[in-house]
Amino acid sequence: MTKLSSSEVDARLARLEGWKRKGDFITKTFTFDTFMKAIGFVNDVAVISERLEHHPDFHIVWTTIRLEIQTHDEGGITDYDVQLAGAIDASLSKRRVGKGHSPR
Repeated sequence: MTKLSSSEVDARLARLEGWKRKGDFITKTFTFDTFMKAIGFVNDVAVISERLEHHPDFHIVWTTIRLEIQTHDEGGITDYDVQLAGAIDASLSKRRVGKGHSPR
């Protein structure tokens, strides 16, 4: 898998709500009403990540979770990263996490 160009990253991120480029990563921050809801989200992302065999970096501060995704072997952003972000978003929308969850 090869790194995406800057314009390719921008085009793919335009289709994903709330995901942003930060250097060689794509990132999104999620805020929850309670710590347990935040940790439940982390567990859900872990299941998705295992299924796809691709894992984000988790940054946890109480009820705020920031995900950063990069294909480390390529040293940047690939289609694999965008697919993981899309799978995370799809999972959230299926769970109707709208109550108690807000992407930033």
